[in-house]
Amino acid sequence: MSVYEWARQEVRKSLDTAQEEGFEPGLSLRALLSAVVQESRRVRSAEDLADELQFLAENLDDTQDYAFMRP
Repeated sequence: MSVYEWARQEVRKSLDTAQEEGFEPGLSLRALLSAVVQESRRVRSAEDLADELQFLAENLDDTQDYAFMRP
């Protein structure tokens, strides 16, 4: 199992638990994202974290092809 597969499983478990507690999925995901960002600040610079979040935000559309530049 890759670390990405593990993370997806953990998020799914957290969402299931949140639903059992009566929390809405959208609110639960926002809270999880906020918690992940806060924890990430302990091991990554704010600039590095902001760059990663920007990259993820710019690549949300699964239907769009993206041209990646090679260094």
